[in-house]
Amino acid sequence: MTAKRPGKASPGQNRRNAGNKPHVQKSRRPRQEDRRGRVSAAPAPGFEERVQKVIANTGLGSRREVEQWIRDGQVSINGKPAELGQRINNTDRVLVRGRPIPTWTPAKQRVLIYHKPVGELSSRSDPQGRPVVFDKLPSLSGQRWISVGRLDMNTSGLLLFTTDGALANGLMHPSSGISREYLVRVLGEVTRDHLRRVAEGVELEDGKAKFEEIGIIGGKGANSWYQVLVREGRNRLVRRLWESQGLTVSRLKRSAYGPLQLPRSLAPGRWVEADNGQLKQLYAALTVKPDSDAEAT
Repeated sequence: MTAKRPGKASPGQNRRNAGNKPHVQKSRRPRQEDRRGRVSAAPAPGFEERVQKVIANTGLGSRREVEQWIRDGQVSINGKPAELGQRINNTDRVLVRGRPIPTWTPAKQRVLIYHKPVGELSSRSDPQGRPVVFDKLPSLSGQRWISVGRLDMNTSGLLLFTTDGALANGLMHPSSGISREYLVRVLGEVTRDHLRRVAEGVELEDGKAKFEEIGIIGGKGANSWYQVLVREGRNRLVRRLWESQGLTVSRLKRSAYGPLQLPRSLAPGRWVEADNGQLKQLYAALTVKPDSDAEAT
């Protein structure tokens, strides 16, 4: 993607509200609230699963036993010999030694959009007892929430969680080029030369980096708001780019990750579940198939 030259952000992208704070596009997704006041949405669609996992989950044998049955030609799918790793759904006819397997329902991959507040750690636990993002997530049975990247303690905004390890790894991998959009309040006088340099690229201690897009939102005095976009998840990248110009980030909030926006109505510390359309957008962005067997690394 070609970097945009610094300039005024378009009205549709970077509006300010009456309090001179950056506007985050409001989600139009239908919502409902659970008994703990958290926002939820329609469940994610079911996806195919690997045949050896399905058979093992029916209790007919262990995963290793089932894999050996497949190698020995004792498993068929729709009348044809099964292959290791072959994906099936619950409309396929699966036979083990000529007998159909019990009825099963495919697992549904899920994605949560979480509004991380300042002061929470992006980790599962903390020895010092500080609040962590995983404390706020809904419990799971037979699956595990995987964080798609991290936000440092002093950064707020959109943090994605998923049950699909392949999706999480794909979204985080540098080769994916998935965009991350941030709203930044910068302390100090920002010049045109500063904006030109961070748009063209500067050398940091871990290599060259740049903002793919910069939009000027506005501000008063020494504090100015900007909307910036990067396509990699290096540690503290947005802060370090501004600091390379002798400027300080006084507030940082992630407003979007790939095609998903942080809903304006979503309060800090709450989550909303991605709907079917949003899931399709995420998988399409990576051309990754949903992986029911993936685990956190």
